[in-house]
Amino acid sequence: MMRAGTLTFDFTDAAVLITGGGTGIGLAIARAFTDAGATVLITGRRREVLDEAVAGLPEGRAFAVTTDMSDPEQVRGLVDTAVAQFGRLDVVVSNAAGYTMGQIDELPDEDWVAMRATNIDGFFYLAKHALPVLSRTNGAFVAISSISGLGGDWDQSAYNATKGAVSNFVRALALDWGERGVRINAVAPGLTATAPTALLTEDPTLNALFSGRTALGRLGRPEDIAPAVLFLASDAAAYITGQIVAVDGGVTASSGQARLPKAAAPS
Repeated sequence: MMRAGTLTFDFTDAAVLITGGGTGIGLAIARAFTDAGATVLITGRRREVLDEAVAGLPEGRAFAVTTDMSDPEQVRGLVDTAVAQFGRLDVVVSNAAGYTMGQIDELPDEDWVAMRATNIDGFFYLAKHALPVLSRTNGAFVAISSISGLGGDWDQSAYNATKGAVSNFVRALALDWGERGVRINAVAPGLTATAPTALLTEDPTLNALFSGRTALGRLGRPEDIAPAVLFLASDAAAYITGQIVAVDGGVTASSGQARLPKAAAPS
């Protein structure tokens, strides 16, 4: 009989860049990589948040730099800083993102511009400047998309559009980057309990509503997302590129129909 164990990865001496790495999913990814032996450079906009994150990671294997991902020159400088710090880059994780709900006729233009600038433009700049560096090491690029980039959601059309762009960027870049020895994939989380989603995840009624749509009966945690990122960045995924891997507790397994009480379900 086979027993399931804990899957471990060895990233000893690997150099990893993680955007949006100060909190939530990004911090969980940083912790997982350092636990696996990697040295990480995390980025974000708030210095105090980054300093706190680095203090909670293994000493000497986590560094931080403030970066506005919507600024192409800052992103170029970020990649240059990572290379200067480590001498190489083996893995890049594009996690930084913004999130705003609202129907399109109610969404302020500035909210759309800000979300697009981080979610799409920031991804573009990072991918553009990371490619030549990753090609030297046959490295891996992992984007954090969303199941909201695989379909539509009520009151989230703008966010859906930005994450849909990330997912299709990943598919197309896989074709361009394969001959240069770089793999690119994405993880698409479902609703995950982080600070930006607290209004949804910490409300008992809404939590129950979203959990009820999840095959595993609960919302995601940042620690649920990180192992998939490490897998896609590892040699175990050496023949995987251009894929969007949903880590959503089974939400996307549904046809979309509402769940009926057992007594009302057709036999």
